[in-house]
Amino acid sequence: MTLPRLILPLLIAAACALGGCAYNPDLGRDQLLIVNDNNLARDGEKAWADALRTSHVSKEPRKNARVQAVGQRVIVAAGLAGRPWEYAVFLEEAPNAFVLPGGYVGVTVGLLSLVENDDQLAAVIGHEAGHVVARHAAERVSQETTSKVLLGIAKAAAGGTEFGKLLKDHGEDATRYGLLLPFSRKQELEADKLGVDFMQRAGYRPREAVKLWRNMQALDGGKSGGDLGSTHPSDAVRIQELERYLASKGW
Repeated sequence: MTLPRLILPLLIAAACALGGCAYNPDLGRDQLLIVNDNNLARDGEKAWADALRTSHVSKEPRKNARVQAVGQRVIVAAGLAGRPWEYAVFLEEAPNAFVLPGGYVGVTVGLLSLVENDDQLAAVIGHEAGHVVARHAAERVSQETTSKVLLGIAKAAAGGTEFGKLLKDHGEDATRYGLLLPFSRKQELEADKLGVDFMQRAGYRPREAVKLWRNMQALDGGKSGGDLGSTHPSDAVRIQELERYLASKGW
């Protein structure tokens, strides 16, 4: 039996011991979840307070009202209205949005300038709500924690062999590029699909999500870039996957 075959049962046993594997019906798959959502919510609250304190926030009523109005419709459609949500518009020119555990959404003025209508804004907020429904934050922390433990077990099992030296020198990179980043790209695509579900339920036009990503692609000068080493799929991949999903839904 080769050394990798000896290590495999140890990796599986460790994953089972650490992981509370839970089925997420919105994703149609099991997730490794070993962290408490309440702890992540507290972390999100702290990060939100830090962002409001250290960043420039728009006080323009129309921008804030627009984000809140569109956001609330999407949040209700996502089934997340049971918690209070806070929104803020940040004075940054780069088009971006983010969600923090606990119910916080940030949108930049650059994104508001990029979107052509409320449907496209709903696509962005729907995507962020998708991360929440999918429990991606908890899953990511669980993955990172588990991967470190499994790598430690593999190094101990390999000892001073050539395979052990390889793990010591390159194990963390292999884990990062082979597991964490690709799975993060998968999460992004899942959030895209959930996002169009939510925006459609909220009364927005799902196909505007594709137009949004085409605009993003044009903003990048048509450069889709490679996926290796990125936590996000390329614009071209997102467009392709969204087109396929929308066609399957008849939208």
